[in-house]
Amino acid sequence: MRVLIAGLIGGIVMFIWGAVAHMVLGLGSMGMKLPAAEDVILSSLHQGLGMEAGVYVLPSLDPKKMSDPAVVHTYAEKAKASPYAWVVYLPQGEDLTQMGPQLGRQWASDTLAALALAFVMGLAAFGFARRVGIAAIVAVFTWLSAMVPYWNWYRFPLDFTFAALIEQLVGWMIAGAAMAWWLGRAEPKSA
Repeated sequence: MRVLIAGLIGGIVMFIWGAVAHMVLGLGSMGMKLPAAEDVILSSLHQGLGMEAGVYVLPSLDPKKMSDPAVVHTYAEKAKASPYAWVVYLPQGEDLTQMGPQLGRQWASDTLAALALAFVMGLAAFGFARRVGIAAIVAVFTWLSAMVPYWNWYRFPLDFTFAALIEQLVGWMIAGAAMAWWLGRAEPKSA
């Protein structure tokens, strides 16, 4: 029960930190730019990408054709001469100002992550500092295994990538401190 409560505390703290990080500090929008001609781009998306939602990398190379040296060479030359884009595409559109469902999913994600972290933090009778250290290590591990590959392979901006590190590390250290406090407070006393 103490791990469950620690996870709930951590999920709430991380959710609140996420709101502060995005809405007050602007960490969620670092590296994002406004297009010079948004309407031109939007009007061409259906024609250029079709009607299937997904992630598109431009220029593209069909993985089935990677064994053909001529196709790979042509792609390499095009990639050197062309702009690059990583596009998350929804052909039907969505009102992103209606954040209710997104906030609910974010809270659930933060809480499930906090429950997993609370489980790890509660495995042994570590002190407060070690538990917060575990939270920091988990945050850095997650950033290294998830965000750095997006920077490396998909060219996510470096400031966007570092902002994600700050958001995750600070957030999980704060949430980890709250969880470590609860876990230490609620530990059974030995006789």
